[in-house]
Amino acid sequence: MAKNQQAIQAIRGMHDILPEQSPYWQWLEHNARQVLASYGYQEIRLPIVEKTELFKRSIGEVTDIVEKEMYTFDDRNGDSLTLRPEGTAGCLRACLEHGLLHNQSHRLWYYGPMFRHERPQKGRYRQFYQLGVETYGMAGPDVDAEMIQLTDRLWRKLGIRDNVALQLNSLGTTEERAAYRGHLVGYFKQHIDVLDEDSLRRLETNPLRILDSKNPDMLPMLREAPVLLEHLGEESLRHFDSLKTMLDDLGIVYELNTRLVRGLDYYGKTVFEWVTDDLGAQGTICAGGRYDGLIEQLGGKANHAIGFAMGMERILALVEQLDTVNIASSVDVYMIRVGTEAEKAGLLLSEQIRNAIDGLKLQVNCGGGSFKSQFKKADKSGAEFAIIIGEDEAARGEVALKSLRIEQEQVSLTHSALLQILEDWHQNKPLA
Repeated sequence: MAKNQQAIQAIRGMHDILPEQSPYWQWLEHNARQVLASYGYQEIRLPIVEKTELFKRSIGEVTDIVEKEMYTFDDRNGDSLTLRPEGTAGCLRACLEHGLLHNQSHRLWYYGPMFRHERPQKGRYRQFYQLGVETYGMAGPDVDAEMIQLTDRLWRKLGIRDNVALQLNSLGTTEERAAYRGHLVGYFKQHIDVLDEDSLRRLETNPLRILDSKNPDMLPMLREAPVLLEHLGEESLRHFDSLKTMLDDLGIVYELNTRLVRGLDYYGKTVFEWVTDDLGAQGTICAGGRYDGLIEQLGGKANHAIGFAMGMERILALVEQLDTVNIASSVDVYMIRVGTEAEKAGLLLSEQIRNAIDGLKLQVNCGGGSFKSQFKKADKSGAEFAIIIGEDEAARGEVALKSLRIEQEQVSLTHSALLQILEDWHQNKPLA
């Protein structure tokens, strides 16, 4: 590097996941995949970049996301492209483009980075990872219940169920919300002196979002605001009551939150969030709801859809705070080799071990070094055992095996005896 030249750092709000952190990500991803597979959901892999028009049509041109938060640029052909700020629009675009919604139902999930130019803070980044789940073609409350049941199972699997709570609401139909909106705007205008700057801006464009305000000065007024549930029609209430009955039957506790809304008109009927008090202001770890109206908005025929997205960084922050997860080391066995013949023998033996014991994590010391320096590396690796080969062991066709985690005598073994011991241990070792 040239003198006085500063090192390049990551873009603000876009963070590296370092080797000591990645096992926790892998653990979370593995558990999520297992739960999704157990409910019959299939993975769909989507582009990170989409046409800007997709998000303008789905999210809306006058929303904060489109106006202020999207990473948008013109490519060499002059097309306006955007790094995806969320996954629902891209997933639905793919299903429409490939004809997956014609007389079919689908259960899909996707995973990857999303991008929003927000003010970075703990739990909120400019590049963040989401797991999204979407279903299409199912109208009844049973799939709504399944989505909530699925997330409930995942929280139990991750050991965080006691630290999250389910909030539930119904937004009814577009027509029911339009009638309710008139009552709501009238109420807010009677209390206009209490509204903050954000709420005044939303009063004419998106008054339901005012209900979701976290401004403590507005909470007493919001608690007395008209309630959408009291303006729902018979069919919407029947759908919501059926969902609540299913959740009661499953033993899934929920809290009715009449201020839980969505800012986009294509959402309707069921909305839900999983929240925690353990992460400060960034308390929502998963949010979902029905969005039947979006399919027609993106050019498809009228259909049914419900989905949710969960923030992976927030879930991991909660797991880290609870400190209940013991992630296995990325190395099971570390091989120490000192001397030319020992290095040759170890190179061959390491491949024999990998061939014989599928899934064993064996790391071989490279770059030389004394026995002492290599033992330090072995211990730091987190390995359970060290295989030691010096010139004497190489000449005899043997190895020494030493436990690095419990007090045991170092033993000399033939290669076949070593394989048997490692295979027995690998078969019976605790799962990560």
